[in-house]
Amino acid sequence: MTTATTELDNLIETKGTQELTYFRTLLYAAIVGAAGGMVATVYYFVLEFLLELVWETGRASIVPWFPAWLPHWHYTWIVATIGGFGVGLCLYLLGLPGEMALEIDRVHDAGRLEPEQTPGMIATSLVSITAGGSLGPEAPLVQINGSVGSWLSAKLKLSTEHTRIMTFCGMGAALAAFFGDPVGGPLFALEIPHRRGLEYYEAIIPAMVAGLCSFAVFRNGTGLEVGGIYNFGRFGELPTLTWVNLVEGIGLGLVGALAGILFIALFRLIYWMIQTIEHRHILLALMGGLGIGWIAVLYPATLFFSEQQIETQLLAKSASLGVITLLGLCFAKMLAICFTIHGGFRGGFIFPLFFTGASLGLAIAFGIPAIHPTIAVLCCMAAINVAITKTPVSTTIILTVLSDTTILPVIAIASFTSFLLTSNIGLLKTQRARATETISGLTPETSA
Repeated sequence: MTTATTELDNLIETKGTQELTYFRTLLYAAIVGAAGGMVATVYYFVLEFLLELVWETGRASIVPWFPAWLPHWHYTWIVATIGGFGVGLCLYLLGLPGEMALEIDRVHDAGRLEPEQTPGMIATSLVSITAGGSLGPEAPLVQINGSVGSWLSAKLKLSTEHTRIMTFCGMGAALAAFFGDPVGGPLFALEIPHRRGLEYYEAIIPAMVAGLCSFAVFRNGTGLEVGGIYNFGRFGELPTLTWVNLVEGIGLGLVGALAGILFIALFRLIYWMIQTIEHRHILLALMGGLGIGWIAVLYPATLFFSEQQIETQLLAKSASLGVITLLGLCFAKMLAICFTIHGGFRGGFIFPLFFTGASLGLAIAFGIPAIHPTIAVLCCMAAINVAITKTPVSTTIILTVLSDTTILPVIAIASFTSFLLTSNIGLLKTQRARATETISGLTPETSA
């Protein structure tokens, strides 16, 4: 037996032996999607219970016992700090579950997410979000559901290529449920591993099949409505789109890109300040919780991951907010996200980034009345998110669905303006081009 034949046999044994037909791939994608929808439903109800327990029932029962000299608003920073300590304990006892950058790295290299990290991610993320951290459930759900796809692949002894597809199906299922968008969610999961466009094209249809199944199960299980969740009707009827609006999209994309660059600079500055203690997880989590809490004392709208706060704290109260207040909210939310992530909290930052963009967009619309608030808000939401995640296609679709509007062309222009302007500036360092494996398992660049 030749050396080449031996290497080939070893490679097959290591990476799996089964290749799937296209229709079996879609069948397994549907199974992963349905399972993902059930997981997302359970996670949703557990999280809602914890949030109500701590921030409604707990506040109502504990605050009346505060001494007269202690104002009730102290409850916010105390709970956030205790939550930070809880996050630190989870990290210490359960290990460090993967964050978004690490999940991207694993999808590229091994094509799978590790199920062993799921318990730690569940516990840490629930404590993180309940504590009021500026991170949402999307990253935990991506880890959990992506590992479901990886687990199924291991049981079926699939090749690396098909394992990666099943992993993407789980990730897409998670985001389809979370965003309420069975098309944009899976596309987001496929876009985010790369810095310059979606490259794992063979996973598009399976991931969308999984997303559709997950979306149906999740919406049926939770009873949540299908469609937009933000009310832009309060700003009046949208004008008929003209070339002026397209130019506005370019300008707003530029402003959103600059805001994204500011966020990246702030994120790196804070990391530079704490890098000497980056391995002291309990201390960092305590500091993160304390920072989140005091920012929320000054700007209550920055608490939590902002899916609901965009509507309740920004759009619904926009008439009482001024330009300076909105810019302060934008910067405060950036700080809260940075403190949350650097504190070791686990979760996703998509809706928190949307919040910063929404507050920035409202400030622009109020400062320049010629720009319609709906256009300003959605374009800035898209642009700042794209500057960080490099997901112009899925971000445009998701925001169009969430807003229930018809201005997709303008949102797309803002997204791609930001994408082009920030293509060489990134936060997720593991985003990279797809690697083509050789028979030895190395990329051509490595083997050369």
